[in-house]
Amino acid sequence: MKTKKYLKIAVLVAVAAIFVWTFVFLWQKSRPEAIVYNLATPEVTDLEKTTVATGKAEPRDEGPIKPQISGIIHQPYKEAGQTVRKGEVIAKVKVIPELGTLNSAESRVRLAEINGAQAETDFRRLEALHRDGLISNEEYEKGRVTLEQAREELQAARDNRDIVRDGITQSSADISSTLIRSTIDGLILDVPVKVGNSVIMANTMNDGTTIATVADMNDLIFRGNIDETEVGRVHEGMPVKITIGALQDMSFNAALEYIAPKATEENGANQFEIKAALQVPDTVTIRSGYSANAEIVLEHARQTLAIPEGAVEFSGDSTFVYVLTDSVNGQQFERRPVRVGMSDGIRIAIRDGITTTDRIRNGEKEQ
Repeated sequence: MKTKKYLKIAVLVAVAAIFVWTFVFLWQKSRPEAIVYNLATPEVTDLEKTTVATGKAEPRDEGPIKPQISGIIHQPYKEAGQTVRKGEVIAKVKVIPELGTLNSAESRVRLAEINGAQAETDFRRLEALHRDGLISNEEYEKGRVTLEQAREELQAARDNRDIVRDGITQSSADISSTLIRSTIDGLILDVPVKVGNSVIMANTMNDGTTIATVADMNDLIFRGNIDETEVGRVHEGMPVKITIGALQDMSFNAALEYIAPKATEENGANQFEIKAALQVPDTVTIRSGYSANAEIVLEHARQTLAIPEGAVEFSGDSTFVYVLTDSVNGQQFERRPVRVGMSDGIRIAIRDGITTTDRIRNGEKEQ
């Protein structure tokens, strides 16, 4: 009997224990879990708000070299990648004369040769008569002038024929328009013509054929675009940091020197062209057309108190942070108004309201 009595008591105790444990478990589950927050410590630091413009690095002076006479390429003297000095010959053009014009020029030469030969004969006769005192000095001088005129006409006729036929005269070979010369010192970026290609000089009807493109690679600029929402915050003379994708781990200083007065629309957004003068060391080679990014500092704050921007609560025109006041019996916070300054998109400057000794609530901690 006692055994049954003890067994009954044990069963009742076990049931009671299960009931109590279940009650406690359900009560604990029904209680809201305490939220634990990350804490941020205000720190004194420098803040910068920047924007990035995309574009290219290119020479400031890049010009096409065009012929001053039409014809065909007879001989190129330079190729892309070579340096050239101002006035140096890049290519030679051979003139293809118009047949009627050439025939007229050759007829003029033949006529001038006949007249010249006659003038030579007449002058020799006058010269002999003058020695014998049979003609006056006036008649002698008149004959000499006639001979000089005949000689000049013959030379002019020959030069005209040479220009029509060859585009050059023997007396002006060094300055001939058939020799295509560079107009600037620089690097030849492109020579799009080959031997035998036809070329035409520029006129009112067309731009002419480009013989070569020459650029001064010692004077480079960044050319890119900036959005209309930020163009009002930049000005000429601002420092710019240029990075080039093809040159890893390198950056170059530049100065903003041009902001377009008129926008252009790209993909539905208004963009303004900007230019910045690049400062490139002599030891670095930058090729024309490299893709580049320009980082421009729009606003900065030096040695300012800052916290993560996500820790700030914005309510109308007011801003608040939550400052830790107790962490013994769970985290306790005080809502405190603060004055904020600029933000770099990650951190925000705090002008008043907290110190570096405060701990600021900064989002919930992941459980």
